[in-house]
Amino acid sequence: MVTPISTDPTSTPSTTSLWSTPPTRAPHQTLTADDFMQLLVTQLKNQDPSSPMDSAAMVQQTTQLGMMQQMTALGSSSNTALNLQMQTAAADLIGKTVSYNDLAGKPQTGIVTGVSFSGATPTVSVNGGTFPLSGILGVQQTPAS
Repeated sequence: MVTPISTDPTSTPSTTSLWSTPPTRAPHQTLTADDFMQLLVTQLKNQDPSSPMDSAAMVQQTTQLGMMQQMTALGSSSNTALNLQMQTAAADLIGKTVSYNDLAGKPQTGIVTGVSFSGATPTVSVNGGTFPLSGILGVQQTPAS
């Protein structure tokens, strides 16, 4: 028979841990280049000397690592280029007449008086309100007054 440590039903059970401090790194869902290199080094350290790793497989794994690094760099460059393109497009709208749907979903038109790049995507200021760049439905040249 097991006896409880505390018989008070209002007390919260204590939890124990194997570590006195939390882990130093957060787990991630994908392999990084460092993870891949660690696996490769571990594989080389623990291989059977009488049956070493196939050199073609090692070259293939190293090539895959290089391709992964290049794809990561390409993705980062693409995101940077897209952000710059959105900022340029938003800035180019200043002084132009745009059509958009307001927060109630009604079609509106107005002149863009400013843009902001503080968020993930640029926002434009029209008729005293701020709207995401993606909410712009059309653009017209503002007639000179």
